[in-house]
Order: sequence, then structure tokens, then C-alpha cells
Amino acid sequence: MAARPTWKGYLKISLVNIPVRVFPATDSAATVSFNQLHRECRSRINQKKWCSTCQTEVDRTDIVKGYEFEKGKYVVMDEEDLAKVKTESTRIINIVQFADATVIDPVYVERPYFLAPDGQVAADAFAVMREGMQGKAAVGKMALYGREYLVAIMPREKGLVMYTLRHASEVRSMSAIDELKAVPAKIKPGELKLARQVIGNFEVGGDLTQYKDSYQEELRRIIDAKIAGEDIVAPIDEAPPKVVNLMEALRQSLERVSVNKKKAARAVSQKGSVKTTSAPRKRARG
Repeated sequence: MAARPTWKGYLKISLVNIPVRVFPATDSAATVSFNQLHRECRSRINQKKWCSTCQTEVDRTDIVKGYEFEKGKYVVMDEEDLAKVKTESTRIINIVQFADATVIDPVYVERPYFLAPDGQVAADAFAVMREGMQGKAAVGKMALYGREYLVAIMPREKGLVMYTLRHASEVRSMSAIDELKAVPAKIKPGELKLARQVIGNFEVGGDLTQYKDSYQEELRRIIDAKIAGEDIVAPIDEAPPKVVNLMEALRQSLERVSVNKKKAARAVSQKGSVKTTSAPRKRARG
């Protein structure tokens, strides 16, 4: 099934305007979701809007938005007030600067989207700008879902990937975490050397497609088993890992990796060694 765009507009880079479509980059259907039911009759629960002061259910048309400026005191904001908040056009992704792609800190990334050209006429300009952006990130602003977002756009395969970003005011400083103050500034050279050896033994290409969501798979298996009326055996809880001496743990990790590599090499060797029998020689004719 073809993906459907959730937004259509223009990617504006200086005087260049490229018609684009925006697609969600993630699939919510891949995650198991649940409904709330009444335990007694298994019926869906309805979420009602309830006023604790008037002790009555409130109709949707009687609900307004309020901002709490003091404890228990609110200022009401209606649709006319919200419309006065001036934002950029809701149909333009306005690029304001370019930067090296590596400078985009992942802690600012909120949600990914895919960008594609809107129509064949836009495809040529889209392809040129995508190639011109190799290794770069375009930083800009756009209005989406009723608010303005900071975004970063980077080339990806034949298209562009756009990340909505958090503003700096939304990201906590790590200095606010008291537990990090106990982290030592100096590291013992011997421990660091072993740590790098252990890390080096686990280095791979970074292909995330090889990993599966084991929790979702097991959850679906249990759901299917319950639908079929089968008995479900609960897994045995694993004991929490023991805190051991760092150097000893690193040495044991290296030994375990070494043993596993030898086993793998032996298995490949045995698989590759195939016994051959020589063909019978023909007698020479006299």
C-alpha cells in the first residue's frame, strides 16, 4: 500500500520554491495497541469530560483552553486569541541556514518525516537540491499541526528526511543531573585499554535493520495464543546482574569473545572441509 502524505507545500531555499509532500517516516501500526475495557462485561470504556466543581459531564462545545498563570488561576484563550499568534505560512518550509550534518545533536531530534517532490515538474529541482545538500543539513521553520516547528532536512537515498527539532529551551542541561557529579574526571589507563578492546570486538557496520522488536513479537504470540485458547507459560524472571570488579569483568568479556570467535572459526572450518574420493583410474589399453 502506497504511503499517503500528511502535508503538502513548498520547500523554500532562498528564491527557490520546490513543491513537496511530507510523509510520516514511522509506522504506528507496527506497535501493538490496546483498548480500555470494563473488566465485568468486556465493553469499551468511554472517556467523559467531567467537571469536579459542578459535578456534571461537560459537552465538548463548552470546553475552552486555559493557561494557569498562578495556582488555581487561569486566563482563557479562545480561537480568536490563538489566531493572533503570527507564524510563517502553513504551506512553506522556510530554510534559513545550512550546516554540516554532524552538528545536529540527536537530543534535539523529535520526529522524522520523509520529503518527496510534488509532481514531475518539481522532481528535477528536488533532485538537484538533494545532491547539492550531500553532507549538509538544512535548518528551517515550518507550521505543522497548529504550531511552528524548527526542522532539519538531510539527503537520504532518493529523497530527503526531515526531523522536527526541539528548541533549546525544551532540552535540559546535563549539569542538572546531580548523579553525574560523582563521575571521575581521570580514568585508569589499564581499564581504558581493556574497555577499548572489549568495545572493538563488538564493532560492526551499524546496520539497524538486523534487529527485531522481540517484545512486540512475543506480545503478538501471546495474543494469538489467547485468541486460540492455548495455555501460556510465563517466562522465568532473570536474576539481576551482579556488580563485579570492572577489570575482572572486562577480562572475562575478552575471554568470552575469544572463545566464541574460536568456536565460530572451527565451525566454518569443519563446514568447509569436505571429504573427496579420487575417481578410479582407467586401465591403459595394450
